[in-house]
Amino acid sequence: MNSEEIFRMALGLEAPWEVTKISFEINSTGSKDLHIYLGYNKNFVKFKDENGKSLIYDHNERMWRHLNFFQYNCYLHCDVPRVKDKESGNILQVEVPWARPGSGFTLLFEAFSMLLIECEMPVNSVGKILGEYAQRIWTIFHYWISMAYQEVDHTNITSMAIDETSSKRGHNYVTIAVDMAESRVIHAVAGKGSDTITEIASYLKSKGCAINKVDSVCIDLSPSFISGVSKEFEDATLVFDRFHVKQLLNKAMDEVRRIDYMTHKEELKGCKYIFLKNDKRLSKHQRYMKNELITLLPNIGEAYRLKELFDSFWDFKDQQEAKGFLWYWCDMARESKLQPMVKFANTVTSHWTGITNYTELKISNGIIEGINSKIQLAKRRARGYRNMTNFINMIYFIGSKLKFKYPDYLLSVKQLPSFST
Repeated sequence: MNSEEIFRMALGLEAPWEVTKISFEINSTGSKDLHIYLGYNKNFVKFKDENGKSLIYDHNERMWRHLNFFQYNCYLHCDVPRVKDKESGNILQVEVPWARPGSGFTLLFEAFSMLLIECEMPVNSVGKILGEYAQRIWTIFHYWISMAYQEVDHTNITSMAIDETSSKRGHNYVTIAVDMAESRVIHAVAGKGSDTITEIASYLKSKGCAINKVDSVCIDLSPSFISGVSKEFEDATLVFDRFHVKQLLNKAMDEVRRIDYMTHKEELKGCKYIFLKNDKRLSKHQRYMKNELITLLPNIGEAYRLKELFDSFWDFKDQQEAKGFLWYWCDMARESKLQPMVKFANTVTSHWTGITNYTELKISNGIIEGINSKIQLAKRRARGYRNMTNFINMIYFIGSKLKFKYPDYLLSVKQLPSFST
């Protein structure tokens, strides 16, 4: 068995393709690269008409970056034939099995790049390992994400959660819509205004989803989201995310602490989080300090009791009972005369329906927060994303449960498994 035959087998080539030449060539840095030249059998039946006449019109000289062989960068070369179509008479480029049309990489190189990214390696690091510019790896990534994303079925969406994230800390926001039933990202849109909701609705319509069949949408208390959802998903029940509501209540609790801090600096020094954390997450000393302070400082004590009492609301199963409890709580908050708590009670009453709808549907943005935590981890590894397209496609890669359908050629070579996120 000669070297050409060995490389033919390694590349998984089948008729009419064959290895014609193998050479080592010095590159611009002075090191050696492996160049494999491919040809084809001109007598192959697909290259001839019924009379045996050649259909080959001319050739395009092409080169593809392949996976390294040992320590050598490897490149495939081929004069790819263009043939005359038997039916239309048009001149067509013959598709080669080792690369997709228009790509400068072999399928094995692209699949290995995707595999490294799936193993949570930042794209820039993949580029360094494979010896390619990061932007070229991003091009590979975008292609396979777009192909897989197009195949996702979004026709039966009935319940959604919508929230925003950012590509860099505090900058370049992206609005994400998640299918509650499948726990996967449906669509991601740059921005966080009401127009993002319109774009999400337009996308679902384009995928054949009946908007009137979406029966519930969970969001935070953003006026833009409220406006967008009310307009685009008017048949859906609007639910405000319980964690965002609790976040507002915690903010009110902390504002009471900050007001008291002005006159009780010694007592409240270093005590910011003991009033916000769950008791189970506090040390024995922190629990003791908290109990002492809520007894010593009346405003802190009243605000803390209101905060703890409000948590009972989320456990109600009957909506009427929940509404009665919430009216009672809001009255107590207003009677406390603690302005942060009064402000929170007013927020509750102005968002009454969306908050009380939780007791019937019991849905929250917990799913989307879980996906967002993975997005934030990827963002930290990559040190942020400057390019919005890169960031949105990474969101799909992480959260959309995409399935990548690689050509049969990859399976025949048997160097890489089929995989999905």
